[in-house]
Amino acid sequence: MSTLFEPYQLRSLTIPNRMWMAPMDQYSAAPEGPTTGLPADWHLAHQGARAAGGAGLILTEGTGVSPAGRTTPFDLGIWTDEQIPGFQRITGLLTSLGTVPGIQLSHSGRKGSTDRQWLGGEPLGPERGGWQVVGPSAIAAGEGHPVPAALTHTDIDQIVGQFAAAARRVAAAGYKVVELLAGHGYLIHQFLSPHSNHRTDDYGGSFENRTRFALRVVDAVRAVWPDGLPLFVRVSATDWLTENPEDVREGWTVDDTVRLARVLKEHGVDLLNVSSGGLVPDAKIAVGPGYQVPFAARLRAEAGIPVAAVGMITEPEQAAKILADSEADAILMGRELLRRPSWPLDAAKALGGEVRVPPQYRRAYPR
Repeated sequence: MSTLFEPYQLRSLTIPNRMWMAPMDQYSAAPEGPTTGLPADWHLAHQGARAAGGAGLILTEGTGVSPAGRTTPFDLGIWTDEQIPGFQRITGLLTSLGTVPGIQLSHSGRKGSTDRQWLGGEPLGPERGGWQVVGPSAIAAGEGHPVPAALTHTDIDQIVGQFAAAARRVAAAGYKVVELLAGHGYLIHQFLSPHSNHRTDDYGGSFENRTRFALRVVDAVRAVWPDGLPLFVRVSATDWLTENPEDVREGWTVDDTVRLARVLKEHGVDLLNVSSGGLVPDAKIAVGPGYQVPFAARLRAEAGIPVAAVGMITEPEQAAKILADSEADAILMGRELLRRPSWPLDAAKALGGEVRVPPQYRRAYPR
């Protein structure tokens, strides 16, 4: 039987299988009023269906650690204690279905204050609920995006504290895994990459300086997150700039990520969710089935840290081979789970495995 169906233990937490749902923004939270940032019925139905379909771990979408940390006004957020009960609806349902509830915490930085993707994702002004975006340097996220305000040392201290406070709240809400978004062009990634970080102080320039903010966030979260529960970090293994001989721009590289992974492991990070890109909208990316798996395999081999592979992993046989070849410890799926909420059940039927699901779902796959 494939390792896909075997439990996986991190610290004191046991995840029932290796088929996990990646965080996927739904842009379905209220943008204003008393329920701003809270999960809605959509989030409950969306995650509940994947839990009933057999996913061992579900990561709630990127959740803003402050109002200005959201990407859109319709993102989830957890910046006050009053928001905790709203997230307990999610953790209660997932736990009752046998799925481990996890959540991704994020700060959008210069990528924030935009409209929903299906409406074009254009920048929003204050008259449409937008806000002043921030970043390590005064560099826009792309053509047409506003220039961010460069963060001061006081601002950086405040955001580090916001990550820690959000981690404390999601623990109180019942989440068992917390993941920090340090990729896809969001704030932590903006500090990491020389393409977006042009600072000349102790947060810019050298590798040690550019990783300082990421490590401060990790340390602050690990200090408040329960010792027995795992901490994940989602990374972009490459900006797809430096490795492209046709692109003269300098970016974050796979070599950088291997180096960072070793340090993150020393700081108490338990697993890396390995993605790529997201910082530069016009980067040339060689997309294809499992195109990011080699990055995960390299981090696992060279940094000695557990990894989850993600990116165009669509078939059970493909996922099983990735684990069998020791390229990853788990599989995280996004769009394929949108298309096929019961993908783990399909995998069990195809490969002769077994997943724990409610009896109503088992009736669809009689043995």
